[in-house]
Amino acid sequence: MENANPFAYVSTETIPQSPPPTAAKGVAGWLKTNLFATPRDTVLTIIVALILLWIVPPMLNWLFFDAVWTGDGREACLGEHVGACWAFVEAKFGQFMYGRYPAELRWRVDLTGFLLIAGLVPIAIPSVPYKRENAIYLLVVFPIIAFMLLTGWPFLEPVETSRWGGLLVTLVVAIVGIVVSFPLGILLALGRRSNLPIVKTMSVIFIEFWRGVPLITVLFMSSVMLPLFLPADVSFDKLLRALIGVALFSSAYMAEVIRGGLQAIPKGQYEAANAMALTYWQGMRLIILPQALKLVIPGIVNTFIGLFKDTSLVLIIGIFDLLGIVQQNFTDTNWISPATPATGLVFAAFIYFIFCFGMSRYSAFMEERLDTGHKR
Repeated sequence: MENANPFAYVSTETIPQSPPPTAAKGVAGWLKTNLFATPRDTVLTIIVALILLWIVPPMLNWLFFDAVWTGDGREACLGEHVGACWAFVEAKFGQFMYGRYPAELRWRVDLTGFLLIAGLVPIAIPSVPYKRENAIYLLVVFPIIAFMLLTGWPFLEPVETSRWGGLLVTLVVAIVGIVVSFPLGILLALGRRSNLPIVKTMSVIFIEFWRGVPLITVLFMSSVMLPLFLPADVSFDKLLRALIGVALFSSAYMAEVIRGGLQAIPKGQYEAANAMALTYWQGMRLIILPQALKLVIPGIVNTFIGLFKDTSLVLIIGIFDLLGIVQQNFTDTNWISPATPATGLVFAAFIYFIFCFGMSRYSAFMEERLDTGHKR
């Protein structure tokens, strides 16, 4: 009897294969799979549907169907079944966006916003080339142009920062805080992990001090207390003092987020950088920081979103941001009505949501694009 060849081809055609499960198709199949798969899912689906039926129709009626869209005063928004007073938002829209910035000069704010978008869009889209040139434009060229346009220095008609307000102030405080806190937070995180005692101690003191006080206190100190320690002939603009306080406060939180990413990098990556004869800064720039920052993208964006919402606290020092200018207009006797405060707050919340949701979605996009994990 001849030995069987162990390498002989064995056909699998006769091996019975279990048929694939029949997948439910269509809308009914999707509903059964996702909403009514088990008795518990069915009960939860019914409860959620009842809650939505109870909340959504009155909300839609107030926001749209019973809302007042046009009008010249409070009389248009009075009545028993009157919803949101969007006529108030339409009448005050200019103040909500620009504050008391002169109407004839608001083109400068619009031009500044256009120049910002023109720089942000190319650098945010990965496929667009010339990233270095875009970064130089956003970090060097644009701030100079924006400062000249908004303030009027040195050739245009000057506009004091005390006349700024609304969304303009919100964006200025948020953008300056984000741009300054990110690199400063990286330096503080590296300093806290440094082997140099002086550098590490100074970084720890800075981080713990700014994290240990509320932002309201920081703004109050920067606006009221700081001038007391300066010479009589030296003064800082109120908005500039707020910008400095917000940037330093946010950089302390940013430093801790980035330090978490640095600690997550395996020790072998540091050893690899040393083995390649890279200097400390070369290793950080080329090997360590790119990996660390990728790991903490959610934390970084979370800090940015928190900073954007915290800009409303500048109202405590007399700077009227978007929320502050909306609240200020509640006292306008021409528009006092029961629906006016709720309408203004809903409008402000919608603006905040647009920016915060946009940052959140872009961070999710970057996480997915930069994900190098091995998926099965």
